[in-house]
Amino acid sequence: MIMKKILIIEDEPNIRELVLYNLKANGYEGIEAEDGYMGITMVHKEKPDLILLDIMLPGKNGYDICKELREEGNETPIIMLTAKNEEIDKVLGLEFGADDYISKPFGIRELMARIKAVLRRYDNTHDNLPPGEHILKINDLEINIERHQVKVGEQLVDLTLKEFELLCYLAENRGHVLTRDQLLDKVWGIEYAGETRTVDVHIRYLRKKLGQSGDEEKYIETIRGKGYKIK
Repeated sequence: MIMKKILIIEDEPNIRELVLYNLKANGYEGIEAEDGYMGITMVHKEKPDLILLDIMLPGKNGYDICKELREEGNETPIIMLTAKNEEIDKVLGLEFGADDYISKPFGIRELMARIKAVLRRYDNTHDNLPPGEHILKINDLEINIERHQVKVGEQLVDLTLKEFELLCYLAENRGHVLTRDQLLDKVWGIEYAGETRTVDVHIRYLRKKLGQSGDEEKYIETIRGKGYKIK
């Protein structure tokens, strides 16, 4: 079995040392970078399976790194590490394409559970696709599962990995109301310990990218008190 490689981009040596020790103890290969510029270089050179990314970094901050990687098409799972507790910080991380976040100080067990859940979901999405092209169509919305490609009409839509997975799961269950907890379990994994607010944030950005404006519910409908469904 190939050992998963995990890169931690963190400027605090004590945190890097603790995380690297526990990654090794849990069967992962851990590599490190102490600032933003070194982190970007390590991502391109080492091609890690997952990135633990601190927000407050010298040189280039975590938001910029996350945004840069997603804009260049890099889908490597990212878990943001932050000492901040403000909701806006979490929302920004998700907006820029992070898959999860964990606030400092964090417990090692929780961190390892988050890593395991994110990697499992990523592997399931990429490795268990059916042969041939699997395309879902909803009016002028087209979702190509195999190519990870979404179109509205002839216009390609640029989605983060989690936005794509969320849209796919909603589309595959078209007409069924899915609760926020169900969406967290299926898209983020049953071990995910984050807030249901995460789902709302992703839905909001999905709607915006699909061309829905204001209270318009052209594709994704809100069922008050219950959850969401594809119309």
